[in-house]
Amino acid sequence: MKKPLFLKAQWKNLLMLNYEVDPGCLMPYLPAGTELDLWEGKALVSMVGFMFLNTKVLGVKWPFHVNFEEVNLRFYVRHFNGKEWKRGAVFISEIVPKGIIVFIANNLYKEHYSAMRMRHTIVPVDDNNSHFLYEWKTKECWNKLGATVGKTFTPIQPESAEAFIFEHYWGYNSLSTLKTMEYQVEHVSWQTAKVKDFIFDADVERLYGAAFVPYLTAAPYSVFFANGSDVAVRMGDKITVSAQR
Repeated sequence: MKKPLFLKAQWKNLLMLNYEVDPGCLMPYLPAGTELDLWEGKALVSMVGFMFLNTKVLGVKWPFHVNFEEVNLRFYVRHFNGKEWKRGAVFISEIVPKGIIVFIANNLYKEHYSAMRMRHTIVPVDDNNSHFLYEWKTKECWNKLGATVGKTFTPIQPESAEAFIFEHYWGYNSLSTLKTMEYQVEHVSWQTAKVKDFIFDADVERLYGAAFVPYLTAAPYSVFFANGSDVAVRMGDKITVSAQR
């Protein structure tokens, strides 16, 4: 039986810069009962920028918390529940401009949200392309994540690199060394467009830690953009792992 809904919204204009990292730097964030989900033997993290639109939390449109930006850093895991493998994401950092979202998500889901000043722009470049830019402020510095994106969208192909990045429908967060929060994310399969002229300019050490500096300051392994859709996030459940003897 499905869990009750926690959140309904639209996730739109999702820009993903994907970086190969040493699996060892992800182990401190790996929730109990999960293992790294690798793409062709590579451990990937994604810098993600997108829009939250028409947001309802626990069925309520909270004033001034309906439409806003999010930028996050995530990696990919899988969990075997005894019957099937579930493919999911773990969030190292999630940044939004809204305090209520931070309070609810961090307390109910043990997420890693923080609130910062944010802004975004969508600027037409020519008849076939637009430039998307997400920005968030640390001290006096505006960090940037953006790209020029084509206006033609195509379905994600099964077993493709795009499918690996976008089609993880579970979220996992560590509660303790033996307990993990699991929650389901529901949406239709998205469509993607061609990306060029991408930018990621951020204070990586301050935002994500020194361990990620060598990887997030290198060229990305891949860059994708998806149109997004309506999404639903269900209330979480707990996974308990037996202690190793």
